[in-house]
Amino acid sequence: MFIDTHSHVNFSVFKDDADEVIRRSLSNNTWMILPGAEFKTSNRALKYANKYEKGVYAAVGLHPVHLEDGFVDTGEAGSNSGFITKAEEFNYDNYEKIAKFEKVVAIGEVGLDYYHLDPSKDLSAIKKKQQTVLIQQLLLARTLDLPAIIHCRQAHDDLFPLLQEFKNKYHQLIPTNKPWGVIHCFSGDENLAWKYFKLGFLISFTGLITFSKQWDNLIRKIPLDKLMIETDSPYMTPEPYRGQRNEPLLVQYVANRIADIRGINLEKVAKITTETARSFFQI
Repeated sequence: MFIDTHSHVNFSVFKDDADEVIRRSLSNNTWMILPGAEFKTSNRALKYANKYEKGVYAAVGLHPVHLEDGFVDTGEAGSNSGFITKAEEFNYDNYEKIAKFEKVVAIGEVGLDYYHLDPSKDLSAIKKKQQTVLIQQLLLARTLDLPAIIHCRQAHDDLFPLLQEFKNKYHQLIPTNKPWGVIHCFSGDENLAWKYFKLGFLISFTGLITFSKQWDNLIRKIPLDKLMIETDSPYMTPEPYRGQRNEPLLVQYVANRIADIRGINLEKVAKITTETARSFFQI
């Protein structure tokens, strides 16, 4: 069994065959978490999760790129070259309302993204807005006792101290016996990984590790129960399917690459990452 802990089957690129993609994964013993990126896709994630008795779960949240109008170039050949964003103001009450549904297992995808900033705008103000909205959503997560799914692109220098300060300020809301967040599609080094572990976070890896060796040493060294696997569909398609649209079923290739790097069998990676995901998301 595998659990794809981060798949956007709720995005428009799947609008014609989302249920077919979901059923294909479930029939191959692959479960999935569907994070939202704004209120619309968060609602859609919940809609899909509610259609299936088990195996499909939702996360709700406002992604930092959706705080501003603009065009986001994904650079993904097989899954559309990008999308237009329309600025959304974070509404705590609206997100709290949908986050209380049983099939919602996390707040996400939330975080900081400095890669897609428009240099013609006030970058300082945009970064500050991203940080403020992230803190609001972390509060929502902790108030509802839900883990947070964190996106970080070229912003670890701000993200880590923000999370550290949040933990210190709201220590009464932070669990001491379980992780309270995951850094999805982890892009840092071993030193940064351990800093996040000590803060109470897990990290997760995508198909990126199947065509880049940048994280091989990190994956070889860290405890297997500190990581999870994901596709980030429709993006980050693993080898041997690069250039095509990604989907949850392909998360097995991420697991297989981890097994190869660590010199262990695939069954062990599947078992431990599945146990970690089920515990983390309480599913």
